[in-house]
Amino acid sequence: MNAGRVLGEAASLGLSAVEAGAEGFLPADPADASRLLSAHGLRLVGGFVPVLLHEAEAREKELASVERQAGLFSAIGADVLIVAASTGREDYEGTAEVDEDSWVKLFGNLAAVEEIGARHGLTVAVHPHFGTVIERRHHLERFLEGCETRLCLDTGHLMVGGDDPVRVAEVARDRVGIVHLKDVDLGLAERVAAGELGYEDAVRRGVFRPLGDGDVKTGRVISLLQQSGYEGWYVLEQDVMLSAEPEEGEGPVKDVHKSLTFLEGILDRGKESGV
Repeated sequence: MNAGRVLGEAASLGLSAVEAGAEGFLPADPADASRLLSAHGLRLVGGFVPVLLHEAEAREKELASVERQAGLFSAIGADVLIVAASTGREDYEGTAEVDEDSWVKLFGNLAAVEEIGARHGLTVAVHPHFGTVIERRHHLERFLEGCETRLCLDTGHLMVGGDDPVRVAEVARDRVGIVHLKDVDLGLAERVAAGELGYEDAVRRGVFRPLGDGDVKTGRVISLLQQSGYEGWYVLEQDVMLSAEPEEGEGPVKDVHKSLTFLEGILDRGKESGV
């Protein structure tokens, strides 16, 4: 799906902002990207950047990529730079267990990423993501104890990695820099976590669901964050793999509309209860 259609559908749902998508989704020229977003009445929240952080020999190339993309996001008016600790693979099928020396390199390079973010006025948040170095609960715990970088709390990837988003909202509520909301079919997620089903295959089968159609306790996650004083973005994500471009009004836009309605209900109930 081209950027114009995706942005037009986002605007049609009443959304006011979007993330940048994969590199190349928005024009590389900040002025062109800003015009495209403005044409749909949208602003930029930030963007997702996979970065190979645990290998010293990749440092220069990877930080240059971060610098380039952070500069683009900042010029368009974004707030957040979301990074994932890449394994070095092009896909998210492989898992990685790195040694302590590699963790030390990861934290050192992450500090450099934060310096880049600070120069561009962006908050850096690390995204635990299936198929990256920070994928499982013990990876997340090592990240939280090893640095003070903000966390991108992604309800879907946490569950696919075998963790509980409610638990993470409880233990890391003061570290959350941005929230990605998606629901999950727990049965499929458990098969991915156990290595019985590939990640991409699970996405094709619908492991990620519209909010309210899966097993994530979204309301509880939001309640915990609101109680902690979180005032950042809630980003709706509907990860799918399309075999063909959907008809107008069909496809991901229908699922996002369903998620948006569900989320608005949660937020309205929270206001009524004073949360």
